[in-house]
Amino acid sequence: MGMKRFLLTVVSVCSISTVTMPIADAADEPDVTVTLPNFTVTLNGNIVDNQYREYPLLVYKDITYFPMTWYDSRLLGLEARWSPADGLNIVKSDVTSSYRSYTKKVKNDNTYKATVPASVITINGSKVNNSKEEYPLLSFNNVTYFPLTWKFAHEEFGWDYKWDNSRGLAITSDNPPLRTVNLPAAAAHNQVALYKGYYYYTEVNDRTIQIYRAPENAVSHKELVYEYEGDTAYGLNSNVRFRVENGELWFSYHVGGALMGSDVYGKVNADGKGEVKHRGYLDFKKAAGGSLLIHQSVPPRGNNLSLVPEGLDDTAKSSLGDPELIYGWHISSGSSQSLAPDHSTAIVNDDIYILASTYPAQSGGKLNRIHRINLRTNVTSEITTFPVEHFKVLRDKLYYVKEEDHFLYTSNLDGSDEQQISDKPTANWYEEVGGNVYYTVRSEEGHYRLYKAAADTEDIVVVWEQLESVQADKDTIIVQTAEDGEYGVKLLDASGSHKVSIAGQASHVGVYDGSIVFVSAADQTIKRLELRK
Repeated sequence: MGMKRFLLTVVSVCSISTVTMPIADAADEPDVTVTLPNFTVTLNGNIVDNQYREYPLLVYKDITYFPMTWYDSRLLGLEARWSPADGLNIVKSDVTSSYRSYTKKVKNDNTYKATVPASVITINGSKVNNSKEEYPLLSFNNVTYFPLTWKFAHEEFGWDYKWDNSRGLAITSDNPPLRTVNLPAAAAHNQVALYKGYYYYTEVNDRTIQIYRAPENAVSHKELVYEYEGDTAYGLNSNVRFRVENGELWFSYHVGGALMGSDVYGKVNADGKGEVKHRGYLDFKKAAGGSLLIHQSVPPRGNNLSLVPEGLDDTAKSSLGDPELIYGWHISSGSSQSLAPDHSTAIVNDDIYILASTYPAQSGGKLNRIHRINLRTNVTSEITTFPVEHFKVLRDKLYYVKEEDHFLYTSNLDGSDEQQISDKPTANWYEEVGGNVYYTVRSEEGHYRLYKAAADTEDIVVVWEQLESVQADKDTIIVQTAEDGEYGVKLLDASGSHKVSIAGQASHVGVYDGSIVFVSAADQTIKRLELRK
């Protein structure tokens, strides 16, 4: 057979797992005989087990047919929708999915009956007269199957396919591939980090929490990075967090109770071994000549900023800044307090920018002002004369949310030339991407929506779904949607336009040097998508 005879068909589904296409009158739809392929079929590198698949690939008139299930279609960059008015609509789209096996226990027969549906079918905007097609779409097991002819597979969908007498048929689409990372099942309970060619994850052995790393190209070859005795009060499976700070991989966890316990911060050294660097309730930043520590014991107290010289431990710390100020807290006039978001401290050359309040914090005091501390002279200056909820430094500019109106503003680093950026009350995420400013607004349901600031018009909603989190990586914005959406992760470009949507819900979404890594809510496996190749 020629290569063009080995083509695939896609199915449409009406639920989140499969899309069924209603049929006008089953009695009027002719039956045809189909068989299972007697050759290997590979979809984007995934070998299909047709013998035990609920939706196997089929062969009709020597043409391979592909099932348009929810995940199969999105695996190959297609979306299929059904409506009573328009029938079945199949389009090439910026979507992706990992491979789903749809495995069942009973082995398939070699021969089946399928039907030729008479419903309206549209492919990339063009109507298909299915009754007159030489290779019509088929319906099998309540799923629509699509023929892999050259016209549809290559010209309409842009797929590449190859036939090899020993390897069989290989189909490759041009949408971004979503890979499954075959780490141990326990890895899904915590974040999984990707750092300098290794995956970092945790496992639990009795009460011992073990942090491992494994090469991204040989994930079975794990090596121990660090271990500690866990505390059941905080959950053995949800305690470790990873973050990349100044090009270094850090991990953190909690030991002990809420009052008498402490947070532990460790760094992964060049040899792949973890070493504890800080303990206590604190935040830290790398500064010239050492580490800046913002102590966060309760209740908040003044003189809680210190510097640890490079190469020494925390016992060598020395006080920094004005001892009459409380650093790193947001304090209300009603004496309640909360930790400022971790972006409310920034270091620019020899200057520290940090949120601070007069101590003791009480009505009439100067609360929640941005201050600057010079690391060489220890001179402390007040930058804003008004309170802010939080701030960050982006491209040598201050960005902050005022307490007065909750809008986002920007100014020079000395506080001059202030400009209002947002026209909506701003939540705690905002970023400049490709010259555009994006920010989140908290919804009534407790989630978020993402807006793009506009200079001359009303600010624009760029993602209508409610969001759990937003992150940015160079020119890409990564949003994690709230539960029950069709797509758990969406990627936007610097202009706010859609790049790709990932099918299925996600948790523990992390962005690491050009890749996103997350846990699939459907099967608790680790997934990876490369943002840049």
